[in-house]
Amino acid sequence: MEEQLYNQQHALAKLIKCYTVQNKMHETDIPSLFFYNEPNTTEPSYRVFKPSLCVIIQGEKEYTLAQEKFSYSPGDYFVASVDLPITGQVIKAAPDAPYLSLKLEFSPSEILEVLSDADIKVGARKNVKRAISVNKLEASLFDAVVRLANLLDNPKDIPVLSPLFKKEILYRVLKGPHGDALKQMAIKGNNAYLIRGVIEHIIQYYDRSFKMAELAERANMSVASFHRHFKEITSMSPLQFQKQLRLQEARRMLMSESTDAADVAFRVGYESPSQFSREYSRMFGSPPRVDIKQMKENFAKMDKVDEQYS
Repeated sequence: MEEQLYNQQHALAKLIKCYTVQNKMHETDIPSLFFYNEPNTTEPSYRVFKPSLCVIIQGEKEYTLAQEKFSYSPGDYFVASVDLPITGQVIKAAPDAPYLSLKLEFSPSEILEVLSDADIKVGARKNVKRAISVNKLEASLFDAVVRLANLLDNPKDIPVLSPLFKKEILYRVLKGPHGDALKQMAIKGNNAYLIRGVIEHIIQYYDRSFKMAELAERANMSVASFHRHFKEITSMSPLQFQKQLRLQEARRMLMSESTDAADVAFRVGYESPSQFSREYSRMFGSPPRVDIKQMKENFAKMDKVDEQYS
């Protein structure tokens, strides 16, 4: 069994290298399947992580949710069951042994379909669970992942077989340690399902001001119950969640647009540019102007390295 696992990992590593360019996330021809090939350790990256399954083939990565850290490496799989503002960092990689991974995104409707087809019973659980976890990768789950990825070498098979293999993967995850968290996010009436609706609302209207009572009413909960369940799922309060969304979007705007920090502060919902600058510095380690300058310099260095190896 160990030899089979090693051979599968080796073959999948070759496949990822074949279909990727270093330093980039690559969207494959299989819907919702992404490959990543990174030859170096990285600085923390900030983004909203969609519901997905991630498997590392080589290297090691660390995700941070609020103050909670999740490290995983080959032999583990990472699952996020709801959209979350997460910090990710490759902590083990080298040019001769790059970080290689894949990510498979999924939706609540796909979870519901598997639950229905497999006749998986869902208990009326009231206690919500954290929306992300790291678990040991079972051979049956990894085998399904490998078969899905291998379809890239047989593109005519993708339309017919990829939905079947994806359903099998979701079935294996639902039967595993994180299964209850996925079920709760997809089943109407569960506290986790109600919180997911509020999360989607905050993400859509991140630049607006919310009152806690308004969000609790949207979830049909008391303020105390809503706050408790929201923090259990996301590891942060609703206001902390919104703040991370605002600052991540502000950083993206500053990198991609010719605009100043004060303008961006107002656009993402801040009333005070000075408060924005303080919170930006607290999250990213430097004031906006310094941080963006450093990021652009780092990207320029990476481009020069890519040119040397192209």
